[in-house]
Amino acid sequence: MSYNQFTIDSVGNALGVSIKDRTNLFRDISPIAYSDFLKQALQDYSPIALAIGTEKSRSEFIIAPILFELKRQFTEQISLFSGREFNVDAAEGLTGYCDFLISQSPEQLFIQAPVVTVVEAKNDNIKSGFGQCVAEMVAAQRFNQRQENVIPAVYGVITTGSIWQFLRLQSTTVDIDLTEYFLNDVGKILGILKHCVAG
Repeated sequence: MSYNQFTIDSVGNALGVSIKDRTNLFRDISPIAYSDFLKQALQDYSPIALAIGTEKSRSEFIIAPILFELKRQFTEQISLFSGREFNVDAAEGLTGYCDFLISQSPEQLFIQAPVVTVVEAKNDNIKSGFGQCVAEMVAAQRFNQRQENVIPAVYGVITTGSIWQFLRLQSTTVDIDLTEYFLNDVGKILGILKHCVAG
């Protein structure tokens, strides 16, 4: 079993977490300004990504530029991993590749303190990514506990590139924010991401 085999129906019981849906979990987070480079990149590339319509195109042309902007704003204080294997507990199915991981550590050669997991929604279906995202968040939490990283909350993101939805894991409770954020509000998306990384 691996991360992508968990479903929203199975993940809670399998990993011992309770799942609660919430609305406007991040309503108090303000949008942040972002670079002209990201504005231009999204203006040029998002129409191509949306026209192609594949996970790969959305990942390369929309998701990655937004996450690189986040890394730039933290001036090399964080690290960003794409398509990395993240094996934490094979017995519980917490193995496999993560679409993206964001760490509070600047170390880019290996994963040290994961705080945000990002899952690309399959077939443009946000809900299809919930199980995988929760499993990756639990893995990140357990990894941090073993490494004695004092990180009170781990966050998750499920995105199609054009739609973004956020989750939060504290102790054994996963809050799923039912609010969807759209690409035309990238300042708000970045604001939430920055909040998640800063803790």
